[in-house]
Amino acid sequence: MKNEIISNGDTQPMFNEKKKNKSKFWAYFWWLFGGIFGAHHFYLERDAHAFICLSTIGGYFGLGWIRDFFKLSSYVDDVNNEPNYIERFKLQVKQNKKPSSSTVRFIGQIITGYLWAELLWMAIPQDEVYGINFRPLIILIPAAIALGVWVVGNVGREQGTIWAPLICSYGTYPTMYYISDDNVWLSVMVVAACLGFDTFSKQWRLKPRKKRSLSKRCFIFIMAIALYLALFTSYFYFNAVITDSDGEEIKLSEAVKHFFRSPMWLDLKSTLWATWDQMKQQGFWSTWRQLIDLSDPHGEINAYRVLGLSQTASQSEVTAKWRSLSKEHHPDKVKGTDDERKAAQDRFMEIQQAYEILSSKKNRRQRKNRRSK
Repeated sequence: MKNEIISNGDTQPMFNEKKKNKSKFWAYFWWLFGGIFGAHHFYLERDAHAFICLSTIGGYFGLGWIRDFFKLSSYVDDVNNEPNYIERFKLQVKQNKKPSSSTVRFIGQIITGYLWAELLWMAIPQDEVYGINFRPLIILIPAAIALGVWVVGNVGREQGTIWAPLICSYGTYPTMYYISDDNVWLSVMVVAACLGFDTFSKQWRLKPRKKRSLSKRCFIFIMAIALYLALFTSYFYFNAVITDSDGEEIKLSEAVKHFFRSPMWLDLKSTLWATWDQMKQQGFWSTWRQLIDLSDPHGEINAYRVLGLSQTASQSEVTAKWRSLSKEHHPDKVKGTDDERKAAQDRFMEIQQAYEILSSKKNRRQRKNRRSK
């Protein structure tokens, strides 16, 4: 049957649709394995909701993701047009001319609008790039707020135009000249946009969304992610800074550039290339075993260091050194403070452990030699 909606004088929608239903099992599966990134919403064809979830890290650092666990069943009923769900929806429409105010949705609009505006703000280069001043792009911040408010407001069975939040956010834009705190200024615009949408724009969605092919949905979703990542890239490249030990701020892009010229990176790079050359000559597993040995899995290299011996020291030299250090660092010889006695105790235990490790090494070699005979 064709998908159709019939509205009578009471604006009661009738949904008659025959299609393949979404599974609650798979909805919860994608919620568990990818819900932070909105995978369950994308499965349920709630693409805008999926992007909101992704861009706010699971609905403001996981809070929305947790809430979805309790709402997911109704989301599945919604997309499947379950009769009981539709009857409840029709009753809501009959009782309320427009959707009633929702605290959760309102907070979601505030969070999304603010975060998207903050991201755009951070992405605009603070300094000139090739002689071009990009700071005037700050005029787009109210549009980012309106977009975030509008997208959240159009989730599910509610909808509205973007014009009301857009006019309200731009209407409060001049307050930047009177409010010195940028966070407060952004908050004023966000709240104004949310109130504008809730008061003048919000209405019921009485017609089903236009169906898109999976390829088109994926393309739009990927393009939205690409734009989102491009803003983050701009921020990290042009504006992000790190602070050194002297308290001076250094641009992250400059710090990364200098890192790849630093002795630390050059030494690591030469080590990696040497390992690669050795792997080509001796094979992967031979090189792997040597790397395992260099990682000191038995703690033998460190044990020699603790005793102050070279790795070629004989067992008799190990024993003699152990006895000498044990007498020198015995806790009973320390008569100082509690901290000094504890330090002596720790040093003494470190010496004993080093000796046990090297003694175990000798025993392992003896057992290996006996088995090989």
